[in-house]
Amino acid sequence: MIIVTTPDATEAQIQHIVDRIHEWGLKTEVSRGAMRVVIGVIGSEDVIREKPIAAIPGVESVTPVLKAYKLVAHEFRQTESLVKIGGVTVGGKEVVLMSGPCSVESREQIVSIAQDVKKAGAKILRGGAFKPRTSPYSFQGMGIDGLKLLAEARAATGLPIITEVMDTKDLEAVAQYADCLQVGARNMQNFSLLKEVGRSKLPVMLKRGMSATIKDLLMSAEYILSEGNFNVILCERGIRTFETYTRNTLDLNAVPVLKKETHLPVVVDPTHGIGLREHIPAMALAAVAAGADAIMLEVHNNPELAKSDGEQALMPQEFADLVARIRRVAQAVGRE
Repeated sequence: MIIVTTPDATEAQIQHIVDRIHEWGLKTEVSRGAMRVVIGVIGSEDVIREKPIAAIPGVESVTPVLKAYKLVAHEFRQTESLVKIGGVTVGGKEVVLMSGPCSVESREQIVSIAQDVKKAGAKILRGGAFKPRTSPYSFQGMGIDGLKLLAEARAATGLPIITEVMDTKDLEAVAQYADCLQVGARNMQNFSLLKEVGRSKLPVMLKRGMSATIKDLLMSAEYILSEGNFNVILCERGIRTFETYTRNTLDLNAVPVLKKETHLPVVVDPTHGIGLREHIPAMALAAVAAGADAIMLEVHNNPELAKSDGEQALMPQEFADLVARIRRVAQAVGRE
């Protein structure tokens, strides 16, 4: 349910509306605009329907949210959400670049790459300490030691860290080091994990599952928001189709659709979306043009020796060249 206040509603009236709703055992999410305040009401639909909300002084209109994903829906806030990762805002006018290696492999590797991508224009450092791999025999990441090295790279560069949490048992450890929790494609419908990160105070980036529909992604995000964490970013990273030439099919249709359906920021990961180094720049540029709020790109300073996904990682100079092109496209579509 969405409550919109009258333009002349006083602070006392707004607080009275919130207090009354809380008395009924419901929760609220308040968003303040230039002229009106929007109050989202969260709780049992039966309780909401039977309460005389429209009779409360200062209420201009009451609108039900008919979509299954109520908290995620654009109607719930009626404005775009901004998510802060460290000191970096995702969802504003700037197209934020997240970059770094697939996996943390050594101190020299992660610090060197962090310095390279920061110099080129990246604002957030990505790197995997815990790695979900298709084969149990592949490199699974450095675990806690990898998290500590990410923290060293942050100290050396000032870049906030985004890294994946794979299991509820690892959440506490990852949260000690990370600035943003990544829920990977394979865990998009791990509802126990979604609930736990929903109780965390850290922002969460939720990646779309390989065979997930847009509605599936939004419903998974709803799990996180329903636990109280509204600092969620959605990530399109390619879906599995009948096409086998590329690693996945990067669904750029999802970007404008998600921007219409939800108030949450949208990230595109063209690295995993296409999986072919030579075509990643074109898809990154297309993602910016489609309206992405951030782009996530893998960069490695020695791809042929990378312990995971070296074939799809850009070299630091390739990344720097791409950043210059991204800036031009961003400016062309009214972004920074």
